[in-house]
Amino acid sequence: MDPRDIEPFFATLKAANPQPASELEYTNVFELLAAVLLSAQATDVGVNKATRRLFPRANTPQRMLALGLPALTEAIRTIGLYRNKARNLYETCRILVEQHGGEVPRSRAALEALPGVGRKTANVVLNVAFGEPTLAVDTHVFRVANRTGLAPGKTPLEVEQRLLQRVPPAYLVDAHHWLILHGRYICLARAPRCAACAVARWCDSRPTSRG
Repeated sequence: MDPRDIEPFFATLKAANPQPASELEYTNVFELLAAVLLSAQATDVGVNKATRRLFPRANTPQRMLALGLPALTEAIRTIGLYRNKARNLYETCRILVEQHGGEVPRSRAALEALPGVGRKTANVVLNVAFGEPTLAVDTHVFRVANRTGLAPGKTPLEVEQRLLQRVPPAYLVDAHHWLILHGRYICLARAPRCAACAVARWCDSRPTSRG
């Protein structure tokens, strides 16, 4: 993608969705952290279905510890890898209570020290909860960044670093959501909906560019 095309690319995405938001359901920062931790290799729809049962019973680290690991495990059993995720979330709650006063830390290092929290999860929390100009590169963002030519890279970290370099500052806080939603609903993996794509004119893979 030509550098001159990046600003209109994001301006168009913003015009269509001025205030993009995560499709995970949460009411506080801890719920966001828990939902993102549970969302690895799972759909937002599936996570929301489970957390609608879990969060009314345990929406803080303290309440989740009081709930107990067996009950937590049972509450999220519809999510893939639920046993491992339950252990990670339970241990994360213990660390939050013992080391952070029950609050979700705002530093990347502290977040990534939590069980089950990698760079992507930390980036989501830093961006969504604290408004940091970071980008979490999931499969959708990775695909869109490479397919459009916006920020091609062979690894999620490489794509993240290139996005941070190329996305105009005015769009950086919301870029994560725009790219995820675009990949989820328009720039599909197997059959991208190019005819319905508002930003196709700036895409390196638009049909008219193929030989």
